[in-house]
Amino acid sequence: MSGKNIKNQLRIVNTEVNRRITLLEQALMEKEKAVEALQESEKRYRRLFETAKDGILILDAGTGKVVDVNPFLIELLGYTYDSLCGKFIWELGIFKDILASRAAFNSLQKNKYIRYEDLPLESRDGQPIDVEFVSNVYLVDNTKVIQCNIRDITKRKRDEAERKQLLAAIEQAGEPIVMTDAQGIIQFVNPAFERTTGYTREEAIGQNPHILKSGNQDRLFYSNLWNTISSGRTWQGRMVNKRKDGSLFTEESTISPVVDGAGRIVNYVAVKRDITAHLQMTAQFQQAQKMEAVGLLAGGVAHDFNNMLNVVLGYAELVMNKLGPDHLLHTDLEEIFKAAKRSEDITRQLLAFARKQAIIPVVLDLNQSVDTMLKMLRRLIGENINLTWKPGKGPCLVKMDPVQIGQILANLCVNAKDAIVDVGKVSIETGKAVFDETYCAHHAGFLAGDYVLLSVSDNGCGMDKEIIAHIFEPFFTSKEMGRGTGLGLSTVYGVVKQNNGFINVYSEPGRGTSFKIYFPRYTGPAVDAQPERIVEIPRGHGETILVVEDEPALLTLDKRMLEELGYHVLTAGTPDEAIELAGKHASEIHLLITDVIMPEMNGQDLAVRLQSICSGIKILFMSGYTADIITHKGILDNEVNFIQKPFSMKGLALKVRDTIKEK
Repeated sequence: MSGKNIKNQLRIVNTEVNRRITLLEQALMEKEKAVEALQESEKRYRRLFETAKDGILILDAGTGKVVDVNPFLIELLGYTYDSLCGKFIWELGIFKDILASRAAFNSLQKNKYIRYEDLPLESRDGQPIDVEFVSNVYLVDNTKVIQCNIRDITKRKRDEAERKQLLAAIEQAGEPIVMTDAQGIIQFVNPAFERTTGYTREEAIGQNPHILKSGNQDRLFYSNLWNTISSGRTWQGRMVNKRKDGSLFTEESTISPVVDGAGRIVNYVAVKRDITAHLQMTAQFQQAQKMEAVGLLAGGVAHDFNNMLNVVLGYAELVMNKLGPDHLLHTDLEEIFKAAKRSEDITRQLLAFARKQAIIPVVLDLNQSVDTMLKMLRRLIGENINLTWKPGKGPCLVKMDPVQIGQILANLCVNAKDAIVDVGKVSIETGKAVFDETYCAHHAGFLAGDYVLLSVSDNGCGMDKEIIAHIFEPFFTSKEMGRGTGLGLSTVYGVVKQNNGFINVYSEPGRGTSFKIYFPRYTGPAVDAQPERIVEIPRGHGETILVVEDEPALLTLDKRMLEELGYHVLTAGTPDEAIELAGKHASEIHLLITDVIMPEMNGQDLAVRLQSICSGIKILFMSGYTADIITHKGILDNEVNFIQKPFSMKGLALKVRDTIKEK
């Protein structure tokens, strides 16, 4: 072989060696890179393992020992690293619900994937923890390991429970709740909405709340509402809406926008309250307050007017008695007397409305009372009106003044007569009724209990709601001038209230009117006998009477009348004068007649003072209206002697005689 060939061969060998060295160096570099990548991967995995916000537990799949555990799980469970690592999984009581034994672990080995959506654990200090548990089998360095990922879902479960509780509260809320999207389309309604509006959830969802529009609000109202909520503000107000059946109801609403994290409006929530019944109750209460105020005024007017009427009636009667029936002036005096008596009737009606007339209640059967008045009532309403009477079954017992039954029936029948043109019908009915707490809760002034019903109905012209709102007010009348005083129904109202009763009115124009009155039903054993009427005027026999009256004209009249009746009279304009006179004539005075309401001292207190001075003195109270001083709610005690102003000489004579003779 020539030298040239040898050189070529050496060059070829050298090139191959260099190539192989280069390849070896490249392989070594790649291996180093792979090692570095593996180390970096292990670092990343370890970093993820160490910083993960879920618990990670690594088990040796062959032995079941804990190989590793990350810090989050240690903190979550409250155990130390050493108390967990190197232990068999079934020895750790916190995992007893997963692996309670070696056999259970063998079962876990066979399943490459196990998941528990909700697993209850317990921390070392006994605190309950809810977790989501997932286990997978992996091959690491030719060794099988089981990685268990444990996620704390305690807060999520609590939030979910709170959400369910909130949803249940919304579902069970007594007030309607509506949620719409940002365009105002209904997405949710609760059962209270269904009850209030009549629309089912299925019918409401997908609709605009305008399905409830009643037409009572104009476009400007809804425009202002939408501008308020769409600008991110809460709207509060009241509106009249329409139910599915067409009936109207008034609601108070609070409509609030709901915003997301970016501040965008995503929903609107409306909380509504049906206040229809509340408004009705408020109106009834305000009406009752107004009637009470008018009653106070009416009672005060009647009191003062009665004093003056007493003077007119008394002197007219005195003069007529002196002149005799044949005198030329007797007829004129009779007209004065009649006019004063008619005025007396007006004041009595005012007192009845104000519930300040004294009454003497007795137990009576309403059926019998009405029956005895039918003849008088038929004359009152005339032959062109058919009066029908439908008594309730069995006794309808009430305890009230019989005169008041007549006041009620007479006034209601006259009203019915005036409401009927030409021929018509008036019906009187009685019966029994029971009101429970539920009924009374929705009707102002009603009390639960057993009642007797007295109903008077007619088929006359009827009334609208505006008139009904005022019919019980004194001097209010819908009749033409000269056909009524406006005191009839106010009298009925006062009598009913004084006897703890209730009154309802049902009427529509052209469809007649029905008054339904309810009195407490009497359930006692016996019926009181009505007092016997005395018609003769008794005269005195010189007995001494002390009269106390702060109205001078009336005091002079009382003295004149009593002296005409044959009594010796002492007069006092004040309680102090009366006490002074009583001290001087203690053994002579048989009877004290005193006004009830006086500036210095009321009649009750004066009577007590004089009874301590004059042994055996009898007491007769007089007043233009009753007061709680001598009555309980206007009802006279059986032991109280009382005469109501204005009174005639005959009325005074009877009362004085009865009081003096009283044992």
